[in-house]
Amino acid sequence: MHYKLEASPLLKDYELRNPPVVVRVNKFNEESAKEFGQKMALAHNTGQSVIPVLIDSYGGQVYSLMAMIACIRASELPVATIIEGKAMSCGAVLFSFGADGMRYMDPDSTIMIHEVSSATWGKNEEIQASAEETKRLNDKILKMMGRNCGKDEDFFVKKIHEKGHADWFIEAPEALSFNLANHLRVPRLQIDVGVDIKLV
Repeated sequence: MHYKLEASPLLKDYELRNPPVVVRVNKFNEESAKEFGQKMALAHNTGQSVIPVLIDSYGGQVYSLMAMIACIRASELPVATIIEGKAMSCGAVLFSFGADGMRYMDPDSTIMIHEVSSATWGKNEEIQASAEETKRLNDKILKMMGRNCGKDEDFFVKKIHEKGHADWFIEAPEALSFNLANHLRVPRLQIDVGVDIKLV
């Protein structure tokens, strides 16, 4: 993502007390979820009007994804999600949580959606409990994606079923047609530094 700073010619010197925050997501684990929350909080103190979240990820842990989603929902600033390269599994879900009209995707990037997977060992009861939890999480995140895209809740559930429950790779034009992506480009972050003189 490129940055551009435009300063008023009325300024001789200037210094940003807090530079704008851009949140990068490559992994979905407890450490990355914690860092995500810290950066989201920091962004609320910079004066920026939007929080860019850049995604280039193969996915990871669903519970860490849920922690990141909670941060986005609690944000007082709109969040723009931007795919550079790939947004797979948890990355695809997180991408859908960008504010409507603020989901950007590089035209050569890829989205991959699939069902939540589980590898559980143990007693029969433990395996059954894990399977039930996996199904709950799977239904939950796919329905959230449907709502985020202005579709019926079961839109992505049905699509996955049509694909035979295999990994579903989506290119940029298809993502745009689903309203999953709003723009097929990577935006530029512009920082305006000016002088506003008023008679009050």
